[in-house]
Amino acid sequence: MSNTEISARTDQEATDDRLVSPAVSEHVSYKLRLAQIVAYRAFEGQVDGFGAAPRYLGLLWLIRDHPGQPQSRLAEAVALQRSSLVTILDKLESEGLVERCAAADDRRLKQVWLTEHGAQVLDALQDHAAAHEAAMTKGLTPDEKGVLLRALDQVIRNLS
Repeated sequence: MSNTEISARTDQEATDDRLVSPAVSEHVSYKLRLAQIVAYRAFEGQVDGFGAAPRYLGLLWLIRDHPGQPQSRLAEAVALQRSSLVTILDKLESEGLVERCAAADDRRLKQVWLTEHGAQVLDALQDHAAAHEAAMTKGLTPDEKGVLLRALDQVIRNLS
């Protein structure tokens, strides 16, 4: 790629007054991380008074949809080390969103459930999450959104 092509692309990408670098402008990993950061900040800006729930909404949805899963299985599902997930679950438990209990057949195994309060918080966040999703995907056709989701799933499979 010529310097002129790089400069033209950089100028086009910079129309939102954001600094860009040709060195990373074509790197999927960089764009994914940047998208994750701006997506989280935008969502966090929409919601207030929900404690840690917005930050861990995906994890809370997993717990709701798969009640009683072991902590290790949840950690695997969200690509975290088990020790990192334990810290998050401690926070969510202190806010009354989840509860952990020892498994009946193996007292060393901790299973995780959403509390009634956690379910209420998720219900209250649902409209905010839907509005955020609509804002993030504005300008994408349903087919384009499907392609994006499938591409992201493939990236996740490649790296898992």
